Amino acid sequence: MFEGQSQADIEAMMKANSEFRQLYFRHRELDKQVLDAELGVLPVDDNTLGQMKREKLAAKQRLLQMYERAH
Repeated sequence: MFEGQSQADIEAMMKANSEFRQLYFRHRELDKQVLDAELGVLPVDDNTLGQMKREKLAAKQRLLQMYERAH
């Protein structure tokens, strides 16, 4: 998600901003769940998978906004 940014910047954001930290870990959790669902490891219906993808995208957009404001 933050391919162009340094890991140190991301870690600093997580330490300084609890909302950023929570969203970051929620995005990672959703990313893993979506991947597991697409691989068939996590049995979910299409509606649930779609909702997870939308929530993951919203978290990513919010994280990027927060990062851009801080830098």
